[in-house]
Amino acid sequence: MPPTDEPFNIKIEDEELKGRYSNLLRILHTQEEFILDFVNLVPPQGIVAARVITSPGHLKRIVRALATNLERYEQTFGPIPEAPGPEGDDNVH
Repeated sequence: MPPTDEPFNIKIEDEELKGRYSNLLRILHTQEEFILDFVNLVPPQGIVAARVITSPGHLKRIVRALATNLERYEQTFGPIPEAPGPEGDDNVH
């Protein structure tokens, strides 16, 4: 992986540029990898909009980057209230 202080090119195809909507995240893991299923849930069913598979070490970096950016966002725009989970399910998945 290139050092973060050096620029590098990232290409993105038109289809990926559109992005995917997700209002639910399902997380599975084995010893070797984490599987993140980003789901578009419209009860009574959902469809996986995107799946990301990564190593535990890289996931830890992703979590840290997300926390840092969330903190920056809230410093700029104010606190974000946490959205409720799916009905009848208050656990983090």
